Amino acid sequence: MNEWAGAGIPFLFIIDFEQAKPLIFRLDEIDPGFLLYDINGSSNSQGQTRRESPVKLARYPEAYADYLVKFNIVKNEIALGNSFLLNLTCSTPLDLNSTLLEIFHTSSARYKIWLNEEFVCFSPEPFVRISDGKIRSYPMKGTIDASIPDAENVILNDGKETAEHYTIVDLIRNDLSIVAKRVRVERFRYFATINTNEKRLLQVSSEICGELEEGFAASLGDIIFTLLPAGSVSGAPKKKTTEIIAAAEGIPRGYYTGITGLFDGRDLDSCVMIRFIEKRDGSYFYRSGGGITSFSDPLSEYNEMIDKIYVPVI
Repeated sequence: MNEWAGAGIPFLFIIDFEQAKPLIFRLDEIDPGFLLYDINGSSNSQGQTRRESPVKLARYPEAYADYLVKFNIVKNEIALGNSFLLNLTCSTPLDLNSTLLEIFHTSSARYKIWLNEEFVCFSPEPFVRISDGKIRSYPMKGTIDASIPDAENVILNDGKETAEHYTIVDLIRNDLSIVAKRVRVERFRYFATINTNEKRLLQVSSEICGELEEGFAASLGDIIFTLLPAGSVSGAPKKKTTEIIAAAEGIPRGYYTGITGLFDGRDLDSCVMIRFIEKRDGSYFYRSGGGITSFSDPLSEYNEMIDKIYVPVI
């Protein structure tokens, strides 16, 4: 990444959550039969057709009792002061009427990536963007069904959601301060709308900005890896929290909640790989979860994990 960015060579990268199997491809060498991407409008999938019939998925979430075991591990660690916020995720078996490739073409999201029928991701969440010497991050924390009466005020006044969002904004601000100067919050708790195959959702985000040193491109890889894993899908403090995640979740996340992005020779845009379906041993699994704090109610968190199993559609 340092070498190619320093030379102005466009490339796409995919980095898994554990940072054990990162991938990098020059844009002019990507085989669309192996990898398709649409990174905020920059895509190699033009001319492909959408699935005509609606995407349908049947989900089989783990039993609440099984979720509660993992939740209690996390809550105990929070009570001990080892974490303030932890993103707990689950792997839910699915029945699908579509291939992962069809879902790539049918889903509507700012960031989409499909890797060789191994996984498809349709993420609404930016990781970092770099343009004109500025680095910006847009952590998402807080999701609510838009049909709930007065939904915006309901989530803005929710104590647990407020504490979670403040924690993540503070974490991302500190992260950016490692690689940039004059870091500040430019927008705080604004809303985006997401249309899904089941309902319309409101998502709460903030925007944090900093200024990079001149000549940053030759250190682009160092900058990105310094910021990993993404704070919004790990927690705080990061090192200890990721250890707790591994113990509680029991299986590696792999590319789920990792990041993918595109460097066009000058600017960079990237996302956190949430809203993620993978194929393992011939079966499909949807990965989803949510942030746990000392205020969290286990049943609410369990239901939020299930509610996030959807495909966004136009």
